[in-house]
Amino acid sequence: MTNTLLVTSSPRGAEGLSTRFATEIAEGLKARSGGTITVRDLATEPLPHITPAYINGRIASPEARTAEQAEAVKLAETLVGEIRAADIIILGSSMINFGPSSLLKAWFDHIIWPGVTFGYGETGPIGLVPNKKVYLVTATGGVFSEGKYASFDFQTGYLRHLLGFIGLTDVELVRVEGTVLGPDVANAAIAATEAQVRAVLERAA
Repeated sequence: MTNTLLVTSSPRGAEGLSTRFATEIAEGLKARSGGTITVRDLATEPLPHITPAYINGRIASPEARTAEQAEAVKLAETLVGEIRAADIIILGSSMINFGPSSLLKAWFDHIIWPGVTFGYGETGPIGLVPNKKVYLVTATGGVFSEGKYASFDFQTGYLRHLLGFIGLTDVELVRVEGTVLGPDVANAAIAATEAQVRAVLERAA
C-alpha cells in the first residue's frame, strides 16, 4: 500500500493552482494504486514560525524540556513522522515575491532538523530521509522557466535544495506559469499543466 503525503501552501487555499494540481496528482495516484493520502494544508492550518522554544527544545533532552519546548518539539516530530511514513511526497508551492510562501518556509524550518532529517559525514551533509518520490508543483504568475525572468526564480532551485538536503533527491517538477499574462496565455498554461499531470499519472500507472 502506497502512503502519500500531500503538502499544500498556496495562500489562495483551494483556489490556488499549485494546490489544485498537487491534489490532482495525489488523487490520481491513489486511484491507480490505492493507499492513503495524508494532507498537510498549510493555508488552512498554518504552522507557527519557529521560536526559541523549538530551537532550544530540539537540542535538550526530553526530560529537560520545558512545557513550551516539549510542545514545539512535538509538532516538529509530527511533521517529520508524516515524511518518514510517506512513500510519495507531493508539494504544492505558489511563488510569492520570487520565492516560496512563508507558510511553506515554516514547514521546512520545522522539518530540517540536525541529527533527525540530516547529518554530516566526512564528505559533507547527509540526508536522513531518502528513497522517496517527490512531485514538486509550482505556480507562478509570470514565466520563470525560461527567458528574461528565469534568473528571478528563487523558488524552484531553493525548494530542490532543501529537499535534497534531507535526502529527497528524486524530484519531478510540474510547473504552471504565465497565468497573469492574459486569459489566452493563462488558459494555455493551465491546459499544458493538465497534460503534464496526465503524463505523470500515466507513467505511474
